[in-house]
Amino acid sequence: MPRKARKGGGLLRSIGGWAALAALRRGKDWVKSDERIWGDSDFVTSVLRHADEQMENSYRLKSEGFGLDDVVKRVAHVMSLPLEIVWEKSRRPQAVQARSLLCYWATRELGKSMTETANRLGLTQPAVSIAARRGEEIVKLKGYSLFDK
Repeated sequence: MPRKARKGGGLLRSIGGWAALAALRRGKDWVKSDERIWGDSDFVTSVLRHADEQMENSYRLKSEGFGLDDVVKRVAHVMSLPLEIVWEKSRRPQAVQARSLLCYWATRELGKSMTETANRLGLTQPAVSIAARRGEEIVKLKGYSLFDK
């Protein structure tokens, strides 16, 4: 029974074959990715750099004792709202924006899980995810920062 030709050798093929691989080795060039999965080396390097920066910020904040209550205070300050409105479960636009900003900063800057944030706010995990996306847009539009400028 004849064997079917296999199309394997994905990494080898994505680099350009044995000759291209040998040229990379001779030139001491290192590939930081497999384009079939991530993309080119520059993309992978930028993603890893961004992830490292976020992790460093998160650890720094935690080591300084910066917690969710501090994020709530910051949200109230930048939006000029009383703390009660930030915690409020309401559909009022101010409360929704404040909670969105809180979810964004808590999950992306402080490194809290969406589940943990949801439990603390009395929301569902998907609601926190949606709110965090809205919060990201608010940060981009209004230029808010978790840290004093």
